[in-house]
Amino acid sequence: MEREDEERRLRREMRRIKRKKEERIRQLILAGLFTAASVIILAAVVVLFKNLFQKKQVDPGEVQVPEYVKVDLLTPNPYSRPQKPLEEVRGIVVHYVANPCSTARENRSYFEQLKDQTGENATSASSHFVIGLEGEVVQCVPLTEVAYASNHRNSDTISIECCHPDETGKFYDSTYESLVELCAYFCTEFKLKPEDVIRHYDVTGKICPKYFVDHEDAWDQFHKDVEQAMKKK
Repeated sequence: MEREDEERRLRREMRRIKRKKEERIRQLILAGLFTAASVIILAAVVVLFKNLFQKKQVDPGEVQVPEYVKVDLLTPNPYSRPQKPLEEVRGIVVHYVANPCSTARENRSYFEQLKDQTGENATSASSHFVIGLEGEVVQCVPLTEVAYASNHRNSDTISIECCHPDETGKFYDSTYESLVELCAYFCTEFKLKPEDVIRHYDVTGKICPKYFVDHEDAWDQFHKDVEQAMKKK
């Protein structure tokens, strides 16, 4: 009799231990499912916030140039129009031509003649746009292609060269007004801020555009003028 009681007791203990193990396994499974669900939810929240707050890049191929721009594209060549894709625009780089009294047409012609170079000392140079002394704007390179103007920022910026009447590098009002208008237009189209318009100087330390490097107050005012122009878009 005692032997049977002992066996029943052992069987009850084994069932208790089994139930305890099963409960522990169930708790572990639930904990694992909860953790996995938490990770999935967290990842979804991160993606949601990223989509909401991260600046969406605009395809350069979807942006048209303003009607006042004279489109006169360079002949495709390795030195001034290599036809490398410009896949995104994160900024605009302002330059000056450093050749007083030269016109937009003359600077465009300089870029064009680079295709005829031979030898090891070839020069690579170009710009998406050149703004002339009278405010005329000439496009040399499509927005979908890289121009050779801004060094390591060629890959994600639009470049604008500006003509000027003398060695100070100060632009005529006509040139300045076209520069403000063009930058405001592209800032709006590419969802950029006025501060995303930078100088060549900010990329490499080169004194370009000279007047805006020598006169920081004028550069600050330029950003304010671009901001005001954007509000009118």
